[in-house]
Amino acid sequence: MAHPASSILQHARRNLAEAEAVVALHAPDVSVERELVVGYPIAVLVAESRRADLVVLGDRGLSRVGDLLLGSVAVALACHGACPVAVVRGGGQAPASAPVVVGLDGSPVSELALAFAYEEASLRGAPLTAVHTWMDLVVDPAMAPLLDWEAVQVDEQVVLAERLAGWAEKYPDVQVRRVVTRDGPAHALLAEAAGAQLVVVGSRGRGAFAGMVLGSVSHAVLHRSPCPVVVVRPGKKR
Repeated sequence: MAHPASSILQHARRNLAEAEAVVALHAPDVSVERELVVGYPIAVLVAESRRADLVVLGDRGLSRVGDLLLGSVAVALACHGACPVAVVRGGGQAPASAPVVVGLDGSPVSELALAFAYEEASLRGAPLTAVHTWMDLVVDPAMAPLLDWEAVQVDEQVVLAERLAGWAEKYPDVQVRRVVTRDGPAHALLAEAAGAQLVVVGSRGRGAFAGMVLGSVSHAVLHRSPCPVVVVRPGKKR
């Protein structure tokens, strides 16, 4: 009878071979290096991220437990990894005309997310949707009826325009759609994700996107997005 550890290793080797076959089928020009590592997924992937441009996790979508495990690995990598982390979700491939969506809050990390999103949009020949929400401006709900929401909307549109300034010159091929809305960030991003091929968020923002990775917003996007999600954090540049 085969030792359980031997069976596990054989199964892992088959998975690696199948993965290499998928790459050969869909991207024959891409070289593949197989590596079978024994260890805890988080520790191994964090170590691998130090020499990577991107770490990609697949969503098996088998159960809520599977989602929780996926989330724990994704969150750990987003906090401690040295490169962006992609979580591939969704049952089908979005059309090439579908946009890349990026969440912005004006923080330095969201600038990194914007840079990543612009590059991806350019490489994919896709449009870019830049999302900025401002619901967190209301500290006291009792003051809400007294505020000039139209003026706030105009001010927040200026904020987003400032964030996008200069990028059009660097990526003239990327068409940009701006979304400025009084809404929660998770709800706004998930609404745009419904028709997107990729969602990009920063890992440590402020304001509406504060706690994007560690809090409920990140979990909502990672677990409910119908398309792949990339979490960008400070660290090695792509």
